[in-house]
Amino acid sequence: MRLLIMGPPGAGKGTQAMRIAEHYRIPAISTGDIFRAMKHADTPLARQVREIMESGGYVSDEITNEIVKDRLAKPDCQEGFLLDGYPRTLQQVQTLDDYLAETNRTLDAVISLLADTDEVVARLLKRAAIDGRTDDNDETIRVRLKVYAEQTEPLLDVYRSGGLLVEVNGLGEIDEVSERVFAALEAHRERQTI
Repeated sequence: MRLLIMGPPGAGKGTQAMRIAEHYRIPAISTGDIFRAMKHADTPLARQVREIMESGGYVSDEITNEIVKDRLAKPDCQEGFLLDGYPRTLQQVQTLDDYLAETNRTLDAVISLLADTDEVVARLLKRAAIDGRTDDNDETIRVRLKVYAEQTEPLLDVYRSGGLLVEVNGLGEIDEVSERVFAALEAHRERQTI
């Protein structure tokens, strides 16, 4: 299975990504994790990413695309993968599509975890209190959710029009959400084979 997982901050993408990857025996690839790991790597690209992140800048599409393509070229991704946190822009969608076409692969599905804004805000405020994240308050969380909605909706529309979007209610107990995701993916796969 070649999958993407998308959803607003606090929808449980990271948790569900790990469960999906385990279920389908594919690597879960988080661009956030890759960027964090680069803090300790000593390569020209890692040094470049580190400088950008330390200055508070945004890692460009060009660099992000190269990092993802490099990761997808690894042997463990040949039979499948789950991308979390990528693509985030229409240019990244096009680059991913082009790369997959060049390597004779296609996406099987794009999972979109749906979550009520107020529920997500409450969840993130609780997590911020537990983790001591003083910069996560109601206002900053709502801004992040607004940015996600504005920047991601066009991507979801692309995948919806391509028949790849699988929308799943992301709220509830972790096991419940996982069961919904697996059932929705199986139903999607059956529709694709008809």
